[in-house]
Amino acid sequence: MNLSGKTALVTGGASGLGRAVVDAMLDAGANVVICDLPHRAEEIPDLGKDLIFAGTDVSNPEQVSDAIKAGVEAFGAIHVAVNCAGIAWAQRTVDKNGPHPLEVFQKIVEVNLVGTFNVIRLVAAQMSSQEPVGEERGVIVNTASIAAFDGQIGQVAYAASKGGVVSMTLPIARDLSRQLIRVNTIAPGTMNTPMLALLSAEQRAALAQGIPHPARLGEPTEFAALVRHICENAYLNGETIRLDGSLRMPPK
Repeated sequence: MNLSGKTALVTGGASGLGRAVVDAMLDAGANVVICDLPHRAEEIPDLGKDLIFAGTDVSNPEQVSDAIKAGVEAFGAIHVAVNCAGIAWAQRTVDKNGPHPLEVFQKIVEVNLVGTFNVIRLVAAQMSSQEPVGEERGVIVNTASIAAFDGQIGQVAYAASKGGVVSMTLPIARDLSRQLIRVNTIAPGTMNTPMLALLSAEQRAALAQGIPHPARLGEPTEFAALVRHICENAYLNGETIRLDGSLRMPPK
């Protein structure tokens, strides 16, 4: 899909990987709807005729529907959806304080997995109502993690949520094939995002040393470049792509 003049909805678009995707979509000539928690609006100082913000909790059906509606009202259609919204947590199944809190596990799954599916189902319904652009109506790109495959000690909730995103990619792509909507997922490795910026320089260097090549953290712009390629490569569908410098995470 040629992105020029199209409209992309990006969840978690106020910072990190999501913000890099927003910038890449704008550079490609697309209009963008940023979906993020309402208080993140202040982090987007450059709203304009091709960029709007919609305060959105991805696990809330009404808020996601309102964001999609805002995008359609502003730009006429939604052609691309990129799911970058997510939260992380680290805790063993049982630790010195007892069993892993069930409510924490449920919250991680609710945002990362249920929230992703909530956006997919609603944006796909909108895309299905639109006229095809060439041989497709829309493209959906999800964000998993290499933790889906190499979950470390303490990552049970996060790995489960991201594993679910990977597992649902192919069946959703098959479900939506008759609607001419493609669905793919990226499983990034250790990326240079604001979350990792909280670590010390020594800790960040230690993380980079474990990556075979290139031996550094991945850049959000590299993630965004892959998102753009997925959108523009019409034969790429139902796939999960690792973006990790060939990293395979050890147990801890």
